[in-house]
Amino acid sequence: MAAASFTAAKFLAPAVAARSGGDRAPSFPASSAMRPLRRIRPAQRLLAVSSDVLAGNKAAPAAAAQPAVSREEALELYEDMVLGRNFEDMCAQMYYRGKMFGFVHLYNGQEAVSTGFIKLLNQPDCVVSTYRDHVHALSKGVPARSVMAELFGKATGCCRGQGGSMHMFSEPHNVLGGFAFIGEGIPVATGAAFAAKYRHEVLKQSSPDGLDVTIAFFGDGTANNGQFFECLNMAQLWKLPIIFVVENNLWAIGMSHLRATSDPEIWKKGPAFGMPGVHVDGMDVLKVREVAKEAIDRARRGEGPTLVEAETYRFRGHSLADPDELRRPDEKSHYAARDPITQLKKYIIEQNLASEAELKSIEKRIHDVVEEAVEFADASPLPPRSQLLENVFADPKGFGIGPDGKYRCEDPKFTQGTAQV
Repeated sequence: MAAASFTAAKFLAPAVAARSGGDRAPSFPASSAMRPLRRIRPAQRLLAVSSDVLAGNKAAPAAAAQPAVSREEALELYEDMVLGRNFEDMCAQMYYRGKMFGFVHLYNGQEAVSTGFIKLLNQPDCVVSTYRDHVHALSKGVPARSVMAELFGKATGCCRGQGGSMHMFSEPHNVLGGFAFIGEGIPVATGAAFAAKYRHEVLKQSSPDGLDVTIAFFGDGTANNGQFFECLNMAQLWKLPIIFVVENNLWAIGMSHLRATSDPEIWKKGPAFGMPGVHVDGMDVLKVREVAKEAIDRARRGEGPTLVEAETYRFRGHSLADPDELRRPDEKSHYAARDPITQLKKYIIEQNLASEAELKSIEKRIHDVVEEAVEFADASPLPPRSQLLENVFADPKGFGIGPDGKYRCEDPKFTQGTAQV
């Protein structure tokens, strides 16, 4: 598939005319040893509704025809988004009741991005997330009770209580982690994509569908980080099966994206490395799904990476410790009116894919799932103190030698977490 063949959102394109004064290919002196870069054919521009990022698009354009989904697909999308929203709302309650500790970053408002991408993946495909990772894990199939127990710090959590809110990991579901530091997960995702290509081309172990795909989720604040650029270069150089998904919620903690970067259109960084760059309305799960399908299919066929900028918005503060006083009330209400779950519900009913009673039944079932997850987490045991010493050093002797001249790991009291160190 040609790099410029994406049909939804914003694509590989020459410089935006309003900023560059035109889209002519650069010219070079005849005597120059440099050869002009191959000019990329511009594609039709379909912009996100009322974008705060794209130049010259402050007013909402005419509504585009929604991509078709079946009844089964629509209900799967709706159920996953409702699960993410209800789970995060319950996390807020549990945090304020003292059941969770540390920083907890919620995903409310961004559900269309997680659902739109992850529900198209296969089990062997990998997901790499950020500190805002609960819903990514849920979308990939990690049970709600395992995620909630991890947030409670319990032994039954997906990381046995040692990861907490920002470090969800599940080997069976190929969730390779939430990562607390921005940009930290992108090299891990790039490595996972390299491993998939190595299995396919060298070990001949890939599935009949093609290459296993990795999706790296990260925020707009990460898009000015060095690791991001290094990994874009490697991924395109080696044609790795990876999709870089920027969840641009317009704010990096308390810094507006529009104030923090010289060019707020992050999608442009893809074409700079020779890969497709796509901008999509991240508040519309059907548009996200359309872009995701094309990017995933490209990656499976071995055609390389894609950079997708999903313009979205978080409905809560940066974390539950954030009073959220920096964003204007009118900005928050504008995006609240474009709630992605409400939009999908309206679409399902208008297209006669399901009745309101059926959607209510899904909401009730999800409510029960989340309630059960809390009960399970609350009743689960805390990890034993000896578990503190696991998964730290490959060789337990790494804990060093104690005052008695013996390795600390050989002292039963140290192993139990009771020795003086």
